[in-house]
Parts: sequence; structure tokens; C-alpha cells
Amino acid sequence: MTEERPEAPGLTEVVAGIERTNELLTRVLAEVATTPATHAVFVDAGYAYAAAGRLVVGSEDRRAIELDAEGLIEAFIDKARTIFPDSRLLRVYWYDGARRRIHTTEQQAIAELPDVKVRLGNLNAHNQQKGVDSLIRTDLETLARHRAISDAVLVGGDEDLVSAVEAAQGYGARVHLWGIEAPGGRNQADPLLWEVDSRRTFDRDFCEPYVTRRTAPEPPVEVPAHRGTVPDRDEVRFVGARVASEWLGARGPDALAELLPGHPYLPGAVDQELLVAAEALLGLSLRGHADLRRALRDGFWDHLQMRF
Repeated sequence: MTEERPEAPGLTEVVAGIERTNELLTRVLAEVATTPATHAVFVDAGYAYAAAGRLVVGSEDRRAIELDAEGLIEAFIDKARTIFPDSRLLRVYWYDGARRRIHTTEQQAIAELPDVKVRLGNLNAHNQQKGVDSLIRTDLETLARHRAISDAVLVGGDEDLVSAVEAAQGYGARVHLWGIEAPGGRNQADPLLWEVDSRRTFDRDFCEPYVTRRTAPEPPVEVPAHRGTVPDRDEVRFVGARVASEWLGARGPDALAELLPGHPYLPGAVDQELLVAAEALLGLSLRGHADLRRALRDGFWDHLQMRF
């Protein structure tokens, strides 16, 4: 008995299959051609403060530097716009450190800027950032993997960022390293310089409008200091009002209008900031004194409502 062999596909079926494949490829290529290029800017704030501070005012000490972050971010956006004229900006990522990842007043102001996302790592006892590099790698890799960006601008200098660059490049994104001029040397690791697709360095003229030396703070208003002695409610209430005054001066009436509907409760971040500032003024922990913490919040609210 002769075994029947499966009939080979006819020429018509082969041609039809090729045409379907060509049609699919045409649609894919058309979609790629019409998809706009997108770029994002990733700024290591610790690097920006240290490098710009050293270049302009001769100090890397962040406490001695006043940085116009809004102006610097806008300058980065404008520069990227000229380098990638046919690309749209996704956003600027601003990576910084904060104790317990609670935004400082300055970081809150940056987070409120349009097209800017603040990402916080921890800040240790020596004021060193921890976890920032891993945040950068995660964002770079995720955006590149999902084809959300075609170009990544990285403002930083740490060798630990090499893995972030490699991860993004592995998904087809181009990574461009931007740095700030280092007097008498380099402030970016060689392995990082070797891995990126392009490099650009900004000089003193570029940075100078955004960096000034911080003026010495005015002597603080005298408040009772308690080292081991528990203050009474009136003293703590006074400190709460003092912190509220500084809080309001830093944020303005818009922040006050947002806060008042929540009375008598404070958002967690504001409550934590109030507690930390009050303990610094009092020289005493209030963590075990629920009644004094209530007095502290009462003083805070008293001042805000008086100003409303």
C-alpha cells in the first residue's frame, strides 16, 4: 500500500502568505515612522550641587550653596530642545536624598514644577545619598524597555550609573552624558564616559546664573531650650506657632489654602516636618509626649488660622 504524502502548498497560497507578511511589515514600519521621538532628562541632584558649587563658588558643601533648581532645570530643557529638535520631552527626573524620604521645602518646590518628577533616596547620618543610583537605573531601564524614550540625557558622574546606561542601551535607547566642568580634573568616572553614546560638558558661564553662595542665616528668635527638662504646653504651643510662621513663609498662601480644609488634621509629611523642626528648637524629643504633640499642632494651627 502506497503511503500518501501531504500535498505541497500551491503557488497561490505561498504568494498569499508573502503578501500578508509584506502588509504586516508595511503597517509596522508606518507606525514606527509616525511615532515621535521622545527624550527624558535624568539629573543626579547631588552631582549637580557638588559640581556646580565647586565650579562657581569653590565649595561642594551643599549648605554653602544656593541653587536655582528651577532655572537650571529650564536651562537643561532648552538645551535638550536644541539638540533633539524633532523629539518631545517626556519629563525631567530629579534624583535627590532626604531623611526618611520626606521632601524638604526645596524638594517640594521642585516637585511642583511642570514636567518634573522628584525621586528621593535616603540620606544617611553623614548626609550621603543612598539608593539614588538604583532609582536612576530602574527608571532608565523601564522607560527604555517600554519604548517610552528614544534618548536619555543623564546628568551625573558616578561609576555606579554604568549599569543604568547599559540597561537602557540594551533596549535600544541612546544615552547622552552631560556634566559640569571640573576645575583641574574630572568629576565623572571614566567607565561611565566610555559607555555613553555622547558627552557634553557645561562651563562656568552656563552654571553661574543658577549658583550663588548661601548667605549666613539670621540669628534665630530666642525660644526656651530644654535639655532633659520637659516644657509645658504653652511653651510647646509657642514653638508650634514659630514653625508655622516659617512653614508659611516658605510655601505661601496657596499651600495654606490647601491645608485649611483638613483642620484639625495635618498631612503626614507636614506633621512629621513640624515635629522634627520643633524637637530641634526644643532640644527634646516629643515622641513620648502625646499631650505636648497636641499642643504643638494647636500652636501650628493657631498661627495659620490667624493668617487666613
